[in-house]
Amino acid sequence: MERLRDHLLKTGYTIDGVRERLGDMAASALAREELVPALRATRSGDPLDTLIRLWWLGVPVSATGLPFEVMESGLVEFDGDEVRSTVHLQPWEEHYFVVSDRKVRPGNPALRSDHVVGAGGASANLAQLVSRRPVERALDLGTGCGVQVLHLAERADRIVATDLNPRAVELARLSWRLSGVTDVDARVGSLFEPVEGELFDLVVSNPPFVISPGGHLTYRETGAEGDAFCRDLVRQAPTYLNPHGHAQFLANWLHVEGEDWRDRVGGWVGETGCDGWVVERDVQDPAEYVELWLRDAAEQGTPAYAARYDEWLSWFEANRVEGIGFGWITLRNSGTLDPVVRVERLTHQVALPVGGYVDDVLDSIAAAHRTRDLETARLRVAEGLLDERIGAPGAEDPSRIVLRQTRGLLRSTDVGTVEAALAGVCDGELALGPLLNVIAELVGDGEHLRADALRPLIAEGYFQL
Repeated sequence: MERLRDHLLKTGYTIDGVRERLGDMAASALAREELVPALRATRSGDPLDTLIRLWWLGVPVSATGLPFEVMESGLVEFDGDEVRSTVHLQPWEEHYFVVSDRKVRPGNPALRSDHVVGAGGASANLAQLVSRRPVERALDLGTGCGVQVLHLAERADRIVATDLNPRAVELARLSWRLSGVTDVDARVGSLFEPVEGELFDLVVSNPPFVISPGGHLTYRETGAEGDAFCRDLVRQAPTYLNPHGHAQFLANWLHVEGEDWRDRVGGWVGETGCDGWVVERDVQDPAEYVELWLRDAAEQGTPAYAARYDEWLSWFEANRVEGIGFGWITLRNSGTLDPVVRVERLTHQVALPVGGYVDDVLDSIAAAHRTRDLETARLRVAEGLLDERIGAPGAEDPSRIVLRQTRGLLRSTDVGTVEAALAGVCDGELALGPLLNVIAELVGDGEHLRADALRPLIAEGYFQL
């Protein structure tokens, strides 16, 4: 694996190298599962083209001229004068590699039940969310192809990785060796069973969250009723957290007729005793959701497609499901008797990585909730905050005043003249109560804002304590 790694890097088989060679058109076509443009872009037959065809596109290549590192890797099979990959080997980030089962495209045989999926959009989303804070012990729950361990390796002294699927652990070990990551404690087992009685500073998971009737693909679904698996994952996680430890997951949850999804997911987190932050990034109607995951398993065009589609929709209908949400769940074991949970929908673009400031987000939510006397608090305006005023040309006063964040979650909100004036002067020097009194006198329109009315703006990061 070490010799193969050196060859891949020397040949330029990296994220940047593959992107440059394929170009935008071929990359976009691959996202639609169309190979022809990528095959045209890699027809020169040079070493990089050969690696892209073999490992990325999964097509046979000529055995002539293939180096020893590839031929003896144990990751290819021979068919006459050609060589075919037995895995999907993809570059990840700057110097990492991820090994998984080969991609299944329309017309390929059905997925095996223990299929190990490669790193993709969900993997990248979780990696962007996870706290950048250095930790002593980290747990990657449901490691799959092992991609989250590659990110954790840079900031965790010790890493435990678990998966129910023995094949996933086997391929993950190859990912780590190819990426130069050593000393990962890999264990086979379901949920937290392999780490019973242990504590961690950070738990991360891109779990099998897909909601389906009787799931049969281990990498994406468990067969649990509805969103019960994600619920149980959230409920159990705090037992394995050290004081001030974090647990961060991706999850799906149901939007049920007559029920607010915020109450549903917020209830899961509220039972943990941890501070929590739940963000819904997307919501799909049942038909969109079913089509997405049938495409994921390359079931479109198969004889069973229509029956499977109908069965899935029937299950949603019977359970009064109107939509399926996708998002993040973050827990922090703050050790307080007064935990706070924030549940919200954020569908706009945010600054990445979220993990670079997720602790600040949790701090703001907690401070807004637990600071008893805001009158004596000393607020300062968040860095990079803009004041935008909107009105008709020539108007004496704006019709709207908007505070807009240029960092972090990039929120914006309409405010009144008092909040806008406060944003212009608060620098942490004066107590909030007297400062609001002075602003009320200067504004001169009789508006007087109570300090407690600013808690939402503190929770959302416009003002900081």
